[in-house]
Amino acid sequence: MTANRQCARLVREWVVGIGLAPQEYGTHSFRRAKASIIKKATGNRRAVQILLGHAKIDSSVGYLGVDVEDA
Repeated sequence: MTANRQCARLVREWVVGIGLAPQEYGTHSFRRAKASIIKKATGNRRAVQILLGHAKIDSSVGYLGVDVEDA
């Protein structure tokens, strides 16, 4: 089992264990939440880009729900 699959399985077990709908939560939703929290705390889109490992800011802004021009 790959690390990604193992992580997804653990997240699913955790979500089910606390009574949430597993189809609404997953590793990607946590990644999006991480980006939003970092942006809110720092106001720094470049920090989001670096921490998510994106080569271009265009990739990161999709996680923040803003247009590239606004970034």
